[in-house]
Amino acid sequence: MPSASTALTAADTVLTGARVRTLDPERPRAEAVAVKDGRIVAVGDERDVRDWRGAATEIVDLAGATLTPGLVDGHSHPVWGVEMATGLDLSGCRDLDGLRTALASAARALPPGGWVTGWGLDHNVFGDRPVHRDLIEESLGGAPGFIRLYDGHSALASGRALEAAGVTGPREFAQRASIVCDAAGRPTGHLVEHAAMNLLLPVIPRPSAADRRARLLGLLGEMAANGLTGAHVMDLEDADAPELLAAIEADGELPLRLRLAPWCMPGVGEEELGHLVELQRLRGRHWQVGGVKFFMDGTVEGGTAWLEHADCHGQGTAAFWPDPAAYTHAVHHLARAGIRTATHAIGDAAVRHVLDTIELLGGEPAAGPHRHRIEHIETVPDGQLPRFARLGVVASMQPTHTAYTRADHTDAWSLRVGAERAGRAWRCRDLREAGAVLVLGSDWPIAHHDPRQVLATARLRRPAGEHDITPVTPEQALTGLMALEGLTSHAALAAGEEAEAGRIAPGYRADLTALAVDPVTAPADEVGTAPVRLTMTGGHVTHRSS
Repeated sequence: MPSASTALTAADTVLTGARVRTLDPERPRAEAVAVKDGRIVAVGDERDVRDWRGAATEIVDLAGATLTPGLVDGHSHPVWGVEMATGLDLSGCRDLDGLRTALASAARALPPGGWVTGWGLDHNVFGDRPVHRDLIEESLGGAPGFIRLYDGHSALASGRALEAAGVTGPREFAQRASIVCDAAGRPTGHLVEHAAMNLLLPVIPRPSAADRRARLLGLLGEMAANGLTGAHVMDLEDADAPELLAAIEADGELPLRLRLAPWCMPGVGEEELGHLVELQRLRGRHWQVGGVKFFMDGTVEGGTAWLEHADCHGQGTAAFWPDPAAYTHAVHHLARAGIRTATHAIGDAAVRHVLDTIELLGGEPAAGPHRHRIEHIETVPDGQLPRFARLGVVASMQPTHTAYTRADHTDAWSLRVGAERAGRAWRCRDLREAGAVLVLGSDWPIAHHDPRQVLATARLRRPAGEHDITPVTPEQALTGLMALEGLTSHAALAAGEEAEAGRIAPGYRADLTALAVDPVTAPADEVGTAPVRLTMTGGHVTHRSS
């Protein structure tokens, strides 16, 4: 109960009638929460918040909904993604006929000089055929086309698109990237990794600044309506992103709290590393630059995941950084400056090298527990698991990515890595049981941003509601509490915010999510579609069900 002097100042909001899962070991359960100036000021039963009520206090009766710490997407791309996810959403295409029908329909509706663009295309659409522009050219009717595959690391460009960008053959890149060519040296249209795809950016139509702003606000509003209060944003690709976020905050509040990590790519020198350090100073009320993102490899489907042993095509034995020692130097430089790092590492060799890099930091204070993290970790052997906890390295994983694989190993990912490695896919449970901090996310737009789907899939190892789909490595399923922690308390640890986020306790940020069902004990299929009663970020209600 507040003191007499404190009680003279009423709370802004009092939430009552809730089943509160605080994730605070001192008081794991409660019924009411009082919020003032963006912080939680009281947690308990009705008596504990009674004296915080004032004439201007908004009383919200949650009518039995379960209130949790605000859900945070541990890996997302909302700012960059609003441009990346432009054009046709092809995530629903299941075969070439479906793809061709969608492209032809879009091509017929184009204005003169228009492009067909799309995103989210599953590699499995091509079956056992190589990704090739010949498979789609006729459907485009002569229009230039640029289609991003779902992994975000590869694309398919039509002949007209390649011609517009002046791409006529192979090129050398500072990172592991390629313009795939046929035996005669002609581009097939398959562009692998960012450096190759970026060759098309100067000629692809881009949304205007006003459109980007409107789409970003719309997207963040959708995320809040699904229960998200924050996101760890794994990019700062657009140079004007800080200005965009600042302009939005000049007019109001961001619906989500965003923590952005700019990329550090191969070839970086001391000056560029210094610039990354300087960027850490940028922040607003609900956004900040916090960390740096690296890539140690690419993707399994693109043949660029760094594996200890080659994939079935004889690929995957090279790192994204042609000189892995240069990656280690860059991480150490940033660690000495006290900066958190996050490294994309999908293959087992990539994961090993990142762990080796962190271990070489030794006992330096800047390399404290949970300062560094590894993203994705799609396949990793037993021997590497205990190193996460021992070195204090956060495991960041996306359970909904299992939707791109199949339990019978007939999908493109499984066929690439082989049955043995496919049998240890996305080892979420093993990492938790080995003592690792495990933050969960969506990697939007690679998978849908809905955190309820992340919570459900983490427990089911299949999409919620899809009872006919066999779970992928079901022994890796998390408990309901583990899944919730992955989007709350473990997300806070991963960001170094455990003293003010990830639990419901006095003094903590008022980032809160209320679901109609208990995400820990309700059947996972129900959690996947549970109504969101309320979302609050920094004391501001960003979503309320009617």
